[in-house]
Amino acid sequence: MNAIQMILVVFVAFLAGMEGILDEWQFHQPLVACTLIGLVTGHLDLGVILGGQLQMIALGWANIGAAVAPDAALASVASAIILVEGGQGIKGIGTATGIAIPLAVAGLFLTMIVRTISTAIVHIMDAEAKKGSWRMINVWQWIAVCLQGLRIAIPAALLLAIPSGTVRGWLAMMPQWLSDGMTIGGGMVVAVGYAMVINMMASKEVWPFFAIGFALAAIKDLTLIALGAIGLSMALMYLALEAKGGNGGGSNNSDDAGTGDPLGDIIDDY
Repeated sequence: MNAIQMILVVFVAFLAGMEGILDEWQFHQPLVACTLIGLVTGHLDLGVILGGQLQMIALGWANIGAAVAPDAALASVASAIILVEGGQGIKGIGTATGIAIPLAVAGLFLTMIVRTISTAIVHIMDAEAKKGSWRMINVWQWIAVCLQGLRIAIPAALLLAIPSGTVRGWLAMMPQWLSDGMTIGGGMVVAVGYAMVINMMASKEVWPFFAIGFALAAIKDLTLIALGAIGLSMALMYLALEAKGGNGGGSNNSDDAGTGDPLGDIIDDY
């Protein structure tokens, strides 16, 4: 990478770190972060493929109560940098995916440090609020948010400081059984993340569509665009039939009564 590309990568990492808290523009999501890094480094195809792989893993990550999910931002940025610096192309995606998992867990340590510092910043903001200094409250607010960005930007800069030849040497020294194992393990984690999402949204009305989609995906002649068109058509057919069924014999029911179709009730609520 040249100097401009490195600066842009660090900038993307900074945005991804902030979005891990702001959650507004989704820069911390793997598909977005990896794609942007691939774009600024001239490896857009690799960034999209890696981002798609990691996004399937991150679908099952969520902050529940006091339990904090693995850091998707650090995993996305660091693995994308390693993929580009490694120079292995498509073959390196499996290794990068496997490396992303421990990086995501390691990101929890950095998150803990920044949130501990942010706790002290909150007390400083309370003191400024007592003084009525709204300007300083805003300043400390920006400082706290920027710390979240530096949480990802600093590790990214450290990775970029390592010469690409060194990174390629480390990857070349990796035994074949280890690289293959990381590729297989990364694929298994992707399947687990997708299974967690299916488990949350599964119902007797949804399973037939999943089975049809699974069968259609096995047809090699169908592209993703074709599968998307089939899925959209089936969704429109379902909505039309659901509306027809709801208007048929439901005149005696109150508006608040359920139709017996959980998915249909959710759609009607929206």
